[in-house]
Amino acid sequence: MEAVIRKWGNSPALRLPTAALKEAGYQLEQKVSLVVSRGRILIEPSEKVEYDLDALVKGITAANAHSEFSFGKPVGQEKL
Repeated sequence: MEAVIRKWGNSPALRLPTAALKEAGYQLEQKVSLVVSRGRILIEPSEKVEYDLDALVKGITAANAHSEFSFGKPVGQEKL
């Protein structure tokens, strides 16, 4: 399969054929990593990192929570 690198705005762009995406198992809007090695550009899936807010909040304990921190008195039009 061949494709052509073209200009898109100020950046070079490569349009990938749908068949290539399907064959590789990629989807539209999927995050990928570009790896440049020995004159080649490899497209690899990014590691999927998902956070669950409830789980993160449950992980807060007295041991890992910090105390209130003051940045000083207002210096402009801040409303406190």
